[in-house]
Amino acid sequence: MFENKDTSRTSISTLGEFGLIDHLTKHFKIAQKSTVVGIGDDAAILDFNTKKQVVVTTDLLVEGVHFDLSYMPLKHLGYKAVMVNLSDVYAMNAEATQITVSIAVSNRFPVEALEELYAGIQAAAVTYKVDVVGGDTTSSTSGLVISITALGQVAAEKATRRDTANEGDLLVVSGDLGAAYLGLQVLEREKQVFRVNPNSQPDLEKYTYLVERQLKPEARKDITALLAELEVLPTSMIDVSDGLSSEVIHICKKSNVGCNLYEDKLPLDPQVINTCEEFNLDSTTIALSGGEDYELLFTIKQDDFLKVKANPHLSVIGHITKESEGTHLITRANTKIPLIARGWNAMEEKE
Repeated sequence: MFENKDTSRTSISTLGEFGLIDHLTKHFKIAQKSTVVGIGDDAAILDFNTKKQVVVTTDLLVEGVHFDLSYMPLKHLGYKAVMVNLSDVYAMNAEATQITVSIAVSNRFPVEALEELYAGIQAAAVTYKVDVVGGDTTSSTSGLVISITALGQVAAEKATRRDTANEGDLLVVSGDLGAAYLGLQVLEREKQVFRVNPNSQPDLEKYTYLVERQLKPEARKDITALLAELEVLPTSMIDVSDGLSSEVIHICKKSNVGCNLYEDKLPLDPQVINTCEEFNLDSTTIALSGGEDYELLFTIKQDDFLKVKANPHLSVIGHITKESEGTHLITRANTKIPLIARGWNAMEEKE
């Protein structure tokens, strides 16, 4: 986890827009050969100079919708905002190379707060070897808004999409599921306790993994490298941001196929199982619908099964069927029930 540090307050207006950008990005270094001109001109200049295809993705994070600053430190938020985008690049089996960062911010945020945000962005950029090559800053009347665009590159024959799964393929997921959602529930509970008793100190010791998965997720760059090492090229792939069930259904709809997903194959961390019992929640429901895991869900040919079978980072959780068979969860009791997308929906009406 990152450490917080005490800061004084400097008004953003004392620097102005361009002065603020210069101040926040002065420590950013160039790591990619494809970055010719980064921050400091009207636009970045990138020269991939390869026969690879360019991957572009963007995400918008809005205060009060995607994050709550009462328990999300700004440095963690900056890091996570980058992860959200890099995860999409890796889901295409691509190498992430550059990002742009744009923020809209209200005057309640001093320069020091934005320094924390950008320190998280810089930490992510350094760790994942991507260049920050531009962006924008503007004022906001309703809190903090962050928009990040990520670029990457991939050889055309190695690009993985959602619409290319085939009947008979195996369904595989990296890591484990549900921890990020439970981390959010733990933080929300502590927030309510704090409202009742501001003197209470949260004890998060037994939830460390869950809270870290929520506040400081990691994009699975290591999984695309692992698959290349195993000589496994996924037939389709997607990142698990909105909940496993939603992502499985996305692949099936785009590929015009069905699937059988097995409940007893879902990878769960012991902390997830224990916390589900404490909160009286069903661990399968959490694994299917939780969201924000940023794991990679992909399909592989049956011939590749032995290559992934014993790998501790990968779990075979089902298989692809004919479209006419639909999308189903096979329960531990061997009951077949329709798979329903109950994951995160940013456009959902909030009561």
